[in-house]
Amino acid sequence: MTEKSNRPNSWERMNLSPSGLNRFFLTHLDRIYAAKMHLLAKLPEIADQAQFSDLKNAIHETINDVQKQVARMQMIYTLLDAEVSIGSIHGLTGLINDAYEAIQEQSGEAELQDLSIIFYLQNIESIEMASFQILQMAAVKFNNNQISSLLKENYNEAKSDRTLLLLISSKYITS
Repeated sequence: MTEKSNRPNSWERMNLSPSGLNRFFLTHLDRIYAAKMHLLAKLPEIADQAQFSDLKNAIHETINDVQKQVARMQMIYTLLDAEVSIGSIHGLTGLINDAYEAIQEQSGEAELQDLSIIFYLQNIESIEMASFQILQMAAVKFNNNQISSLLKENYNEAKSDRTLLLLISSKYITS
């Protein structure tokens, strides 16, 4: 007779405790919030490096979107009666810093520099989209439609920014 493990198999429903889910949600909201704040600090410098006017405009639009996303996340903290807690954010800020370095390495080659900007901003937007999706799923357990709506708006903006960058990159590559 085999002994049944306490670990759920992939088909059983997992039971997350409300406190554990809340901790998970806030930890990851903190990480994406910190990355957004870091991005707000770096995007104006990156916009200055862009050569193509459509890309400059897209970066400025992204700055406006990130400011709105940060404001929505601050509303979520208020709704959860929580405060921002900055923990480990090396992965996302590292990607942003890598982007900045890669852009500098392409200095003097305008098209390659702009493609580097687009490449990294696309990656960052993809990570943000994935993060907001997971947080949306977790937020369902909070039974707070406002939190879900705020996260959905952030997801949709990140998706829109990613699509715009994709269109701009296609201009570079196919022209």
